[in-house]
Amino acid sequence: MNRNDILREMGLGPVWKLRAPPSQAAAEDVAAVAAIAVEPPPGVAPAVVPVAQAAAMDWDQLVATVAACRQCRLGETRKQAVLGVGDRNADWLFVGEGPGAEEDERGEPFVGQAGKLLDNMLAAIGLKRGEDVYIANAVKCRPPENRTPAPEEAAACRPWLERQIELIRPKLIVALGRPAAQTLLQSEIKIAAARGKLHDYRGIPVIVTYHPAYLLRTLPDKARAWEDLCFMRRTMQARKGG
Repeated sequence: MNRNDILREMGLGPVWKLRAPPSQAAAEDVAAVAAIAVEPPPGVAPAVVPVAQAAAMDWDQLVATVAACRQCRLGETRKQAVLGVGDRNADWLFVGEGPGAEEDERGEPFVGQAGKLLDNMLAAIGLKRGEDVYIANAVKCRPPENRTPAPEEAAACRPWLERQIELIRPKLIVALGRPAAQTLLQSEIKIAAARGKLHDYRGIPVIVTYHPAYLLRTLPDKARAWEDLCFMRRTMQARKGG
């Protein structure tokens, strides 16, 4: 599939130029969590892992701990935790909202129709899942009925996302949708106001765009998503020195 085919698949017509970015949304702190509850082996009392320990975990420890996490109520209804997938040394990190039903079954983020659209969006700017790209979610367990994660659920999962970012050390983070943007930026976010500008996560630039699932429901905004993709590509080129 060539680039024009990919753009047609995304429902895009001519290439649009990025308009002047709107003003920044007002910031509001999100509550942090103090400890992470972890499901123990049979017959062993539940353990609590202090958040400080998450910052010292390697990949194997992080995978095992997230798989057993019961810090919030999402752990009671999920089939499996979905940590993320891709190149663990990637320059590009894409962060979505949370697993859906199919992701909960397969243990991989973005595997349904939204995942297909995300793959097409990546291909439109010369990227491919797993190749210099890592894909994660703000929360690692599926919210029932695919509802938006509650603030306390996102806060409970935030140490895992923070550790992923520390291990990957990406050059650019793309927040797919409002919940992901708010978790990363710890601010109240409106997508329309946050698009088209660079935000910051501990020295790493963050670009906010629409979640692919939203684009499947709101086709006119696919053109704006293409603007965001072009902005991402320009930003990465600048980060790499041209």
